[in-house]
Amino acid sequence: MTTGLIPGGQPPDPRPTGALPQQRREPAGPAAQHVENRSRSSVITARAAASFEPVGRSVASARSFVRDTLQGWGFADIVDDAVVLTSELVTNAVVHAGTSADVLCLRSDDGVRIEVADRYPEREIPLQATAVNMGSPDREGGRGLQLCAALAGRWGVEYIPTHKTVWFQLDLPARVVGTRAAGPALPSDLLPLADSRVRVAVIQVDRTGHIAAWNEDAEDLFGYSAEQVTGKPLTDLAAWPHTPGTSTGIAEALRLSRWEGSYGIRTSTGRVTPVYASHLRVRDTAGEPSTVCLLVRDHERAVLQTPLRGPASDTSTGSEGQSTDPFEVFIGSPAPDDLDGLLQRTVERARDMLDGDSAFLLLATDDETELEVRASTGLPSARQRFARVPVEAGPGRYGSARMPAVHDDLTAVPGAVPLLNGTGMRSVVTVPLKVEGRLTGSLGVAAEAPGRYSNEEALRLQFAADRIALAVESARLGELERLRRGSLSFLVEASDLLAGTLDRDQTLALMAQMTVPTLATWCAVYTIADQASEPYLSYVLHEDEELIDGIKSLLSKVPAPDPVPTPGARVWTAPGEVAHQAALRSSMRSLGLSGSPTRQVTPGIGPTLATASAVGGETVVLPLVARNRVIGMLTLGKPTDEHFRQEILELAEDLSRRAALALDNARLYSERTAISQSLQRSLLPPELPEIDGVEVEVIYRAAGEGNEVGGDFYDVFPIRDGAYGFAIGDVCGTGPNAAAVTGLARHALRLLAREGLTGPTVLERLNSAILDEGARSRFLTLLYGEMRPQEDGSAELKVVCAGHPLPLRLRQDGTVEPAAEPQPLLGVIEDLELYEQTVTLDPGDVLLCVTDGVTERREGARMLGDDGLADVLTTCTGLTAGAVAARIMRAVERFASDAPSDDMAILAMRVPGLHKD
Repeated sequence: MTTGLIPGGQPPDPRPTGALPQQRREPAGPAAQHVENRSRSSVITARAAASFEPVGRSVASARSFVRDTLQGWGFADIVDDAVVLTSELVTNAVVHAGTSADVLCLRSDDGVRIEVADRYPEREIPLQATAVNMGSPDREGGRGLQLCAALAGRWGVEYIPTHKTVWFQLDLPARVVGTRAAGPALPSDLLPLADSRVRVAVIQVDRTGHIAAWNEDAEDLFGYSAEQVTGKPLTDLAAWPHTPGTSTGIAEALRLSRWEGSYGIRTSTGRVTPVYASHLRVRDTAGEPSTVCLLVRDHERAVLQTPLRGPASDTSTGSEGQSTDPFEVFIGSPAPDDLDGLLQRTVERARDMLDGDSAFLLLATDDETELEVRASTGLPSARQRFARVPVEAGPGRYGSARMPAVHDDLTAVPGAVPLLNGTGMRSVVTVPLKVEGRLTGSLGVAAEAPGRYSNEEALRLQFAADRIALAVESARLGELERLRRGSLSFLVEASDLLAGTLDRDQTLALMAQMTVPTLATWCAVYTIADQASEPYLSYVLHEDEELIDGIKSLLSKVPAPDPVPTPGARVWTAPGEVAHQAALRSSMRSLGLSGSPTRQVTPGIGPTLATASAVGGETVVLPLVARNRVIGMLTLGKPTDEHFRQEILELAEDLSRRAALALDNARLYSERTAISQSLQRSLLPPELPEIDGVEVEVIYRAAGEGNEVGGDFYDVFPIRDGAYGFAIGDVCGTGPNAAAVTGLARHALRLLAREGLTGPTVLERLNSAILDEGARSRFLTLLYGEMRPQEDGSAELKVVCAGHPLPLRLRQDGTVEPAAEPQPLLGVIEDLELYEQTVTLDPGDVLLCVTDGVTERREGARMLGDDGLADVLTTCTGLTAGAVAARIMRAVERFASDAPSDDMAILAMRVPGLHKD
């Protein structure tokens, strides 16, 4: 085929010099009104010509030539009619007449004239002087003229000795005044499918992004009433489906003057409903801006979607009628402004240009080692999208995608084009996309019949690929830059969230919630306790909560992936295979094909098939490595026949490194907390003894998050028959050194007291033991006493208060007084001279002992202090020891709104007196 594009003007006469005068035959009679003389008054503004060899595939090439030409001129309204007429006339020439065909397209102000000439003038069109049948639609020949009569505004036939030319003219349709866009009348079965009633949600959003109006259709579509959503940000309901950085976010879209596109709305049931939206920014009479949003279900987008406008003829041609931008000639103007739209338009135009059954486009990774499927038509695109093949084993001659290649029959070279395996395609032509000598992608067109393509088609496709390669690479780099910016923002936010918790379970939940649905449709987290442990399935999440249990049950039956420390994502096929087998077994059982009695489809097959669909796509595993040890695996999955794009896997790898460190930190923190809590419990008595005639109650509250051992302690223990020791103390500081002094004090008190030593002697020897600790020693405030219940119902106490808050005695009449005098604390000076004081608790009296965490409770500049404690104690007359301790703790907690900053211990002892029968 040869083509030419000639500047506008009067076309030259194609007849050779010296040719005989042209013969012209026109139908007479009734048919004459359909045939008019060729108009010589129309001004030709552009012309395109092409010649086609007498072979069958020339018909498809001619169709593509006419389609490309008219779309390039902006005459999309008449493309279909022109292609149909051209196809019939070229078929007459190359098939029935057996000669080459010359196609000439002429553009004028009022329409398009197309001429199809063959080299068989002897095969004349019969004169219709009488009313005879021009041809039946079922006959092999004659349909071209019938179509011309039916579709063309004017048509005719011209003869010269060497050529016969059939021409037709299509006039541009007149548009009704005010019409912005219109489509042809279509049969009912070709109209867009919608529900019984199309609901259009009308939502008005104020300048701050909050919902101001919500109509009844919005309530029906999403389940929220107007009262529930009014005043809430639309971003709380919108589930933006795109990868971070690849598209405008909903918050940005609301600020644009006009926007149209897809996103999701979270319904009241928690599911995400895909919608197609049209946004318009308006002002009210007061000048206040707001955004009106019209939303329909995504499959009903035809209700709102603005039709693509065809290219204007005067913007794609220069002063002489020739195209100034070959890219726009192939893609059309205006070109899609996003990469996915550009790639999809490219494969569709490539398929039409070569009259193929399918087309595909792959983009190369940065290192040019792999090709990733980014667009296809005529293929199961959901299964192929983002699939990856190595460059050296990918489509192309000699196993390389770096040169044009033509395969006449793929069955003779199985695996030559892995993308087409199992699709039924037999012949294929592929060409590389290159920018400055660097491979950036591969474009291919395939057909179901063998031998459809030759080197001529490869050259045509390569010519088109060369025109679009730079634009595709520019759009790809722009998308990659947006993705990287979005990825950086995503990782920063993820790091902040992961760093904000040291709880293991919360860390696992955050890992899953950050990946679903941003990076994957579902995810599972496996954890490994130690090197000898097997991976354990710790967390599963799917964007549809109803599928979580099914996936968890499925994964529990699949052996966990191997904990390989090699970085990067690796494909894991086990879940998809097991899910497929389970679904197959369930289907066979439900249909009675497994040997069991025939029965109807059981309800259980639904969840099984849903689970199989959910995990039927690509599944990848990323190791969670922290401190040179594999502590788990992050598993990401896609639904049936979907693949991950390379940029998403790289982002997931970055996230897995951060998540692994956060998970290991949570593990270490949990271990440290468990150790601290165990040590703290060991420093407190396991239980309080039962003392006849005395009620004893203790409340202990540790400050902080429980990861540090506190310095407060208490103890009540028997010394000898009828005598009990009690102590409450506070070691300076927290941590291991304080714990050492705490353990020393509590155990030394028991040992020394049981040796029969007096209270002062016990504390003096404890003081010496603390000082012997040297640099590890800490000073200690301690209240120690010995208690002996008396036969008259009272209790005798001998008390030593070494630097500790003084014990308070509550009498039955409500008076409160200190029960001891202050003395030096322990662990500071060597020679201590301590003394004990005797206190008798009468029936009904209470002795209250606390640590300084109680008296030093603060709220701003206020402090509870000894006086405040005494005031609270005066209200406890007549209460049991347990009630007294509880009231004191409640008063301390209510004194300040902040959490306590110091440990608190409360020891309450009450003498109830003798009970008489």
